[in-house]
Amino acid sequence: MIANLAIALLIGLTITLIANLATSVYLHRSLSHRALELRQPLPIFFRVTLWLTTGIRPRQWVAVHRKHHAFTDEEGDPHSPIVLGWVRVQLTNVALYRRVANDDVAVRRYAKDFPQTPLDRALLDRALVGLGAGLGLLILLLSIVFDFPFWVPLVAAAFHLVAYLGLSGAVNAIGHTFGRRRYQNTATNLQWLAWLTFGEGLHNNHHAAPTSARFSLRRWEIDPGWMFIWLAKSVRLAKLRHESTKFAAATGQRI
Repeated sequence: MIANLAIALLIGLTITLIANLATSVYLHRSLSHRALELRQPLPIFFRVTLWLTTGIRPRQWVAVHRKHHAFTDEEGDPHSPIVLGWVRVQLTNVALYRRVANDDVAVRRYAKDFPQTPLDRALLDRALVGLGAGLGLLILLLSIVFDFPFWVPLVAAAFHLVAYLGLSGAVNAIGHTFGRRRYQNTATNLQWLAWLTFGEGLHNNHHAAPTSARFSLRRWEIDPGWMFIWLAKSVRLAKLRHESTKFAAATGQRI
């Protein structure tokens, strides 16, 4: 019982880390900021992975995030802890996200470079289908192929759901409230959060240089997402927009 529970939690954590890698490298750095160009098969791998593990529609995620940068911690920011309070953002991040994601006007404005494709309409925009397929694959793999009790994949899926949503909320809430600010912007750096979110915890650095693919700007800062990008670049599956860090005019000034 205890061993199976530990395996379920470990599998759930692994799924969350894979989803966070796709979120940071694909949705955030590549699509939202065009900090790098990913080459096949990486884009389709990340797209399908997100469909199966989160149900996210990329153009909606892009719209929400670009609006966040347009109104960072001001009225209009979809999830500002300075405007709404960090506890509310942490606990209701999903609702705050959906408010903008389901706003067709906002999506057209902030993600106009991502029109809905026929494949999106037919399959990949159907979040419940993707999540159902992901859960079905997990049950097939764990309970049928490897003969784990039926509850193991269910616990793994539940843990992943809580962990992914909690960490996503933490980047928006904790990552704009607690931590170090090296540059003049309202985001913060938290290395522990960066470990769990493939670099997203280095949020002050990101807001200082939003079009840079690398979030670690000091020797002791570790950006796991950048490690993946570096490997992809070395085998010509990724191309950087800027080889050097490009700071934003105001938010990139040191404090």
